[in-house]
Amino acid sequence: MVIDFEEKILTLIDERIEKASDDELFAGGYLRGHISLAAASCEEEGIEDVAVLRARIEDSIEQARSELSPADKVIVLQLWEELQQRL
Repeated sequence: MVIDFEEKILTLIDERIEKASDDELFAGGYLRGHISLAAASCEEEGIEDVAVLRARIEDSIEQARSELSPADKVIVLQLWEELQQRL
């Protein structure tokens, strides 16, 4: 289930590339890293619960908050929310 979720959400990000603004491209690339790392850690630990994956992604983004400007953080979090709603 975790791998399916990862594939679906990364596909949603990829589908946006042609029409995405520079900010959206940045946010998509930034999220891809957090999503892939969280999915890999879940897979490594044998976790199949998508809720755990989502929580790990959100924790990862929160822990890295100092990497982002306040404006970039808003863009990343908005895209994350939008992607979750589309699934």
